[in-house]
Amino acid sequence: MSLEEILNKIREQAVRKDELRQEIQTIARKTTRMSKQAIFLTHKNRIGEAEEVLKEASLNIVRLNEVLKAHPDLLSMGLIDPALEEYAEAQIFLKIIRDEKIPSPEDINIPSEQYVLGLADVIGELRRRSLDLIRKGAVEEAEKCLNVMETIYNGIIGCDELLIFISGLRRKCDVARRVIEATRGDVTAEVRRSALSNMMRDLQRILESKINREE
Repeated sequence: MSLEEILNKIREQAVRKDELRQEIQTIARKTTRMSKQAIFLTHKNRIGEAEEVLKEASLNIVRLNEVLKAHPDLLSMGLIDPALEEYAEAQIFLKIIRDEKIPSPEDINIPSEQYVLGLADVIGELRRRSLDLIRKGAVEEAEKCLNVMETIYNGIIGCDELLIFISGLRRKCDVARRVIEATRGDVTAEVRRSALSNMMRDLQRILESKINREE
């Protein structure tokens, strides 16, 4: 093989690799957008629509995995990490809201590291849902969200190796801890307010009953 042939072959490989890079960037951006949309729909309790969006997004995940399997070096470029994390977050959040068990990385076809990072981000979405529930007066449901937040957080920080080897996870856990503390304060305050409100209503009924008997 001549030098010209060698260089042409390398050039063709470089062009093909650049085409793949552009393709996965496009797919990754679309997947991120769809995952965010699914999270929004889940917050609105439009579960069926969220499932349909994630079903379409899952096809993108399949394509991304196919490309990465053939060209694992593209993963090291960090082109699709945010998309995989966002998709994992959307899938896990949806399953939790549907009262299902938390899916595994294999269940949603996501690499382990991106799965764990997405799982950590679910804590923030659960806080948002908890606050929505508090505003609606659904304190018990808000408490359930808080319990799941704590379960996820305790599960992650209980694995020291994850914090050491997964870049960015410790920072996410630091944020999650503050989010959980704030949510616990909000839920506790609402529980106390609700209890006080109930006591006031009971007292009012007792007083009204006493007044009626005296009359």
